[in-house]
Amino acid sequence: MRQTIGSGGSRSYAAAMAGVWLDLRRTLRDLDALAAEPGRLEDNETLPTLQYELHAAGEMLAGIDPPSDARSLHDELADALADARDVTAEVGEANGEGGSDAILPLLWEWRGALFRVRYARLRLDGARLPAPPSPPAGAAPASRTPPPVTAAVVGFGSALVLAAALLGLWLLVALTLTGTLAASLLLRP
Repeated sequence: MRQTIGSGGSRSYAAAMAGVWLDLRRTLRDLDALAAEPGRLEDNETLPTLQYELHAAGEMLAGIDPPSDARSLHDELADALADARDVTAEVGEANGEGGSDAILPLLWEWRGALFRVRYARLRLDGARLPAPPSPPAGAAPASRTPPPVTAAVVGFGSALVLAAALLGLWLLVALTLTGTLAASLLLRP
């Protein structure tokens, strides 16, 4: 029998996942720091604790019932956590047997497993983003090109600024910039 956090909707699922990630973020940060400097592992006793944190996050994840559209990505995150936990255990065993030199062959696999957890979480978060609303049927798409009058005013103002700057007429440059800005704001659609 397992305890599950009911997720009647995407909001409660998101809240449950935020709780998992809140605990897991620090653990991954610490593991990444150790993976970046494997020499620190020789005197460091925190690796078993961090491995347990990965295990605990996997257990928390198993207790969350995802919405049907997020099931496969939820399972992918669970698999990534289990893989990271197992590789972290291998690194700990190698460290106990041969020190940081014994870790080196496992280092890229370990860092890859940690990355996979982050990537799976990113994919899961991306899948839960709401789709942008579609425009109503029959609505004309918004024009991205400026109206001809505005384009003409800006083009004329730019040419005038260039000519005045080349001739050293700085008062005319300032007036033209002000007028161009005012006209483009007034003629804005």
